[in-house]
Amino acid sequence: MIELGLEPKPTPLALLLLGKDADPDSEKGVECPGSLPEASDPGLVARALAAKARLGERVFILGHHYQRNEVIAFADVTGDSFKLAQQAAAHPNAEYIVFCGVHFMAESADILTADNQQVVLPDMAAGCSMADMAAINQVEACWDVLKAAGIADVTVPVTYMNSTAAIKSFTGRNGGTVCTSSNAKQSLQWAFAQGEKVLFLPDQHLGRNTAVLELGLSLDDCVLFNPLLPNGGLTVEQLRSAKMILWRGHCSVHARFTTKAINDVRERVPGVQVIVHPECTFEVVSEADVVGSTEAIIAAISASPPGSAWAVGTELNLVKRLAQDFPEQEIVFLDHSVCFCATMNRIDLPHLVWALESLADGTLVNQITVDPETSRWAKVALDRMLALPGPSGLKD
Repeated sequence: MIELGLEPKPTPLALLLLGKDADPDSEKGVECPGSLPEASDPGLVARALAAKARLGERVFILGHHYQRNEVIAFADVTGDSFKLAQQAAAHPNAEYIVFCGVHFMAESADILTADNQQVVLPDMAAGCSMADMAAINQVEACWDVLKAAGIADVTVPVTYMNSTAAIKSFTGRNGGTVCTSSNAKQSLQWAFAQGEKVLFLPDQHLGRNTAVLELGLSLDDCVLFNPLLPNGGLTVEQLRSAKMILWRGHCSVHARFTTKAINDVRERVPGVQVIVHPECTFEVVSEADVVGSTEAIIAAISASPPGSAWAVGTELNLVKRLAQDFPEQEIVFLDHSVCFCATMNRIDLPHLVWALESLADGTLVNQITVDPETSRWAKVALDRMLALPGPSGLKD
């Protein structure tokens, strides 16, 4: 990580990048007001260092684990989405929070930071397909269905961190909480202590895996609510009988892993341990050796002895970085197919340079703001989560 200050020193990764072309195949995303550097500009690393030096302690750069190396090289801190939002709040002296992640993450940072801090997303096209699968009008319509079925008053909404500020706000207004992939069990335990049912948004797989594998519910206790169908495609009796009402959403990266891929890698790599994210399907999670959040995956691999073999079912940028960081282990991608998070990868070095240079020149670009009412109720839901007991893994 680059130290804050007037003359930041390049990280080893940044030194490797100096003088090298950025990825010529990088996506440029949506239009930016101003001049976006060319992806092939060999001076991008030096320009990023210079702009960060001009900004000094006025800027704090957050890098999500799924970002490409050329971006991670300039992050002051790396982590998962909620850790990064917390880190932003923990640095109140930084005028600008540059979030190298996706839109919902930057929203969470804006909710948790002070009013005088400005959150910037280098490319506004960096969204999240899972978060986009639960639009606020759809969720409000779902709640009306639950009201009509006479079960809304005994249903507690729980939304995954990977959701928009509007969905977090809905959850807060209706007595619910937020969860991460690390504390989903604790969040659901809290929710079932408040009511009889849970409406889990927007990732069906995390909800199902936690309910069945951690809380001991059955698959029959879970129903899938499809917002594109009348009444979610469910009968009133199905809604009344269910304990977990799962939203029909998923992660486009993690849902693609299959049990066939697990079987294939076990044949190819002797002694391999399969470790996957709980956003994977129920079948994949059930077949894996270890299941855990992004941070848990990193911790498990970093703690394993030399010679260990791992097949990792998560975003490819992270898997490649783990393989580089732990060369004494055999670390392979679970699937043969390349699986980058397409929207996360919209944050590339040209967009980061453009954002930093604009800020250094006094121009605020791509600011992410959440309106006060939405922010207030979203923070209620987040605060309920923060009051929960500590997290535990899905599977040891």
